[in-house]
Amino acid sequence: MGSISINGEKISDAGFPLEIDLQKNSFVYPALINTHDHLQGNYRPAVGPKPGEYYLTWLPWDNDLKASKTFTERSKLTREELYAFSGYKCLFSGVTTVNDHFPQAINKDILPTLPIRAILEYGLAHEASSYDLKWGDGIEVEHKRAVEKHWPFITHLSEGFDSEAQGGVQQLKKLKALDKHSLLIHCIAFSDDDIAEVAKAGASVSWCGFSNMFMFNVTCKIRKMLKAGINVTIGTDSSATGTANLLSEIKYDRDLYRKMYGCDLPPKVIFEMITINAARAFWLDKKLGSLEKGKLGDILVVKGRHSDPYENLVSAAMEDIELLTLAGKPLYGEMRFLDLLGGNLPAGYTVITVAGRPMFVIGDPARLYTEARKKIGFKKVLDYLPFEPEGGTVSAPTKG
Repeated sequence: MGSISINGEKISDAGFPLEIDLQKNSFVYPALINTHDHLQGNYRPAVGPKPGEYYLTWLPWDNDLKASKTFTERSKLTREELYAFSGYKCLFSGVTTVNDHFPQAINKDILPTLPIRAILEYGLAHEASSYDLKWGDGIEVEHKRAVEKHWPFITHLSEGFDSEAQGGVQQLKKLKALDKHSLLIHCIAFSDDDIAEVAKAGASVSWCGFSNMFMFNVTCKIRKMLKAGINVTIGTDSSATGTANLLSEIKYDRDLYRKMYGCDLPPKVIFEMITINAARAFWLDKKLGSLEKGKLGDILVVKGRHSDPYENLVSAAMEDIELLTLAGKPLYGEMRFLDLLGGNLPAGYTVITVAGRPMFVIGDPARLYTEARKKIGFKKVLDYLPFEPEGGTVSAPTKG
C-alpha cells in the first residue's frame, strides 16, 4: 500500500487532485532506461553471420548489413520514420530514457521529436580502434567535454577479439579516458585485469547479451563484473542484431546468465540495472532511476502477475503495461487513466488496441505503421509494436 504524487514534472509529497485506483493488482516502478541502442537501425529481420559461423569484430557485420535485404527494405523509410519507430519501440517496453549511439551531428534535430527522452548530453566515440567510424571529435576531446559538462562518455569497447579489440581498456587508459564518466558498451573481450581496471576507474558497462551471442557466440564476463562492483546496466543494441526491446532483453539475459553459471541472476539486480544503475551511468541519477521526491515523474505501472515486485517486472511483457509517464506527462495507458489527461483524449493522442483493450498513446503510431507498410510494399510486422494498425494485436515476443 502507498501513494505517489507528481507536481508538475517531479515527484512530490504535495497532494495530487486525482486519485487512481490500481485495484491492488498493479505495481508502480520508475520508468525503464536503455543504455544502448542505435535508433536508426531498429528494423527486422536481424542480420548476422552465416549458420555455424560468428564474427571476429563488428566490421564484417557492418558489411553484411549493407548488403542485406533488411538494409534495402529499411532504406525505403526516411531517417525520421526509423527514429519514430524506435521511439515507440522504447515506449511500448516501458522505457522513457535511451541513448542513441550516433553522433549529435546526426541525431540532434530528430531526438527532440520522439515521444520519449533520448539523451543529447553525452560525449561519444564509436569505439577505441583504428577501424572505428570516427564519430565525434575524437576520444580525448569527447571525453574531456564529458568531464567538463558532467556527462557520460560513451563508446563501444572490446566488441570483438582481434588484438585491437582486446586492447581497448589499455587504449582508453593511454588516452586518459577511462574513469567514472565512461560508459563502455559490450566489453566481451575483457580480461580479468581489464575488469579490475574498469572497476577501479569507476566506469560503467552496458551489457547487450543477445546481440553479443548472436554476433560472436559469447558475451562479457558478467558475473565477474558484478562481483568486482562495476556499475552494470543493460542495453538492447539495435534490433538489427538484438532483441525486440528491453523487456525481451532482460528475459534473455537472465536465461543466458543461468546457462552460463548454473544459478539465477536475482530479479532485484536486473531491476537496478535498468533503473538506478542506468541513471548513474548517464549521470542522471539525481533526476531519474528511482521513485524519490524531487526526481522526474517517469513512472511505469505494470499489471501484477507475481507477488514479488522485482519478479513481476522482469517477467513482464508489453501487454502488461498499464501506464507510462514522462516527467509527469502520460505517454501511454489504459483508458481508466484518461483522467490524467483531463478526462478526454486531447489533441496529439490516439487510441490503439493492445491485447484486446483500448490504449491511449501520444502521437499516431498506427498511422506511422500504415504509411511505412505502403512504402515497403507489404504488411511488414515489427515485433516491438504490440498492435496492428487495423485494430488487431501482435503477440509480444520473449526473445529477439
